[in-house]
Amino acid sequence: MGTLLVYRWRLAPDGYATRRQLRALGLRPGGQDVAAQLERPRRRRGPLVAYLYRIDRALPVRPMTPGRRVALARAMQARRTCSACGLDAGYVIPASLGTCVPCAYPEGTTDGIAA
Repeated sequence: MGTLLVYRWRLAPDGYATRRQLRALGLRPGGQDVAAQLERPRRRRGPLVAYLYRIDRALPVRPMTPGRRVALARAMQARRTCSACGLDAGYVIPASLGTCVPCAYPEGTTDGIAA
């Protein structure tokens, strides 16, 4: 891979994009190596880094197949189902709780704050 080109925040030339920007364009990196990186200065913890990919080497996003759509729906259903009561919570259950809010706080309080 060699050394990476490093650009300051918002100063990358045209033709490079982050994964999120590629996705907004309907593209994916497609197996290419990281072409450059962006560094955003931060005061306390060192620079924030974002990796850039070349747009001309990016490939189109793969279309959603019926099987992938079903698998995604089942995965999201599992994330909404409470492991304690087995009901659909209607939201993605936080991993920090592991159960829906009524099961995590059965006494009607949430973290010491009255409901």
